[in-house]
Amino acid sequence: MHIIIGLPILVIFAIGVIESFLIFFLLVNSLAFLLHTAKKRPANRKKLLLLTLACGGLGTFFGRVFTKQRLLSPVVLIGLVIAIIPMVHVAHSLTLDRIIRYVEIEFRSPNWPAGLDGYRIAFITDAHVIPHQAMADVAAELTRRNIDLLLLGGDFAMGEGFYQGTIREIAKIATTDGIFGVDGNHDIYHLLFAAMENHSITPLDNSGLHIREGFFLAGVQDMWNRNPNVAAATQGAKDSDFTLLLSHNPDISMQQPTAGIDLILSGHSHAGQITLFGWPMYLLRGSITSYGTRFVSGFAHSADGVPVFTSSGIGVYYNVPRIFARPEVVVFSMFRG
Repeated sequence: MHIIIGLPILVIFAIGVIESFLIFFLLVNSLAFLLHTAKKRPANRKKLLLLTLACGGLGTFFGRVFTKQRLLSPVVLIGLVIAIIPMVHVAHSLTLDRIIRYVEIEFRSPNWPAGLDGYRIAFITDAHVIPHQAMADVAAELTRRNIDLLLLGGDFAMGEGFYQGTIREIAKIATTDGIFGVDGNHDIYHLLFAAMENHSITPLDNSGLHIREGFFLAGVQDMWNRNPNVAAATQGAKDSDFTLLLSHNPDISMQQPTAGIDLILSGHSHAGQITLFGWPMYLLRGSITSYGTRFVSGFAHSADGVPVFTSSGIGVYYNVPRIFARPEVVVFSMFRG
């Protein structure tokens, strides 16, 4: 049974989710059109009804136009809606969902050092198989935006050394205080960390350090593959410091104490990856996060009330498309207040 179910899924992902749907959509609508325009139409109207409701509404509509049948029947209208909705999603996936947006956020905290007002922190996560040229374009854009600090949230494509090219392009980003990162659930951490260090990027491995006076940066290991320890990562921070925690998976903020931390940056959820007009239905399965849509994207709070920002990330996981889940690079401008 598992083989019977799993084989079509493997074929779909090998071809591509969008490509597989477009093939199905073309076949269903072509068949619906042909059956509605045939000289001898099928006697079984239930088959035509099912075909229309199985994304075949466009074929049915144009078939009725061609044969001058009544157009505004409930079945035709419902079939058109069923056909148009997925096509809108496909169009979004092939256009806007492939354009990285740059999100500028002004973050204020009473603990932020007043002397560092205007400090700019860029956050990149979930690069996966982002093309190297696209990563080079991101590097050029962030350099143009005058970044003080760059943080990496993990999840690179490790297969065939793809991550090395991604890291190489990221290392070209000009910053004032350097580039730091953690590992994600798809990373082989010792290989990733070695590549990062070869390009002067500092891994955070349940560890932290002072970036500037009054500003402490910490990062934890991935919670699916290793043993994240928030207390160990932040042990060097002073009570008066602004402490920023970097964790690939935002769920850690619900499972370990975060009191004393001022901001947590995470990724992992891809904003739901494949959504219904932005509603992250996939996250409800519980296989990505244990907290439903709490950490889909944007700001939420930890169990201790600490702000947690979850980025949708910039890449795609192999042949799994983004659908109404735009990729993003986030830039925080920090202020006391």
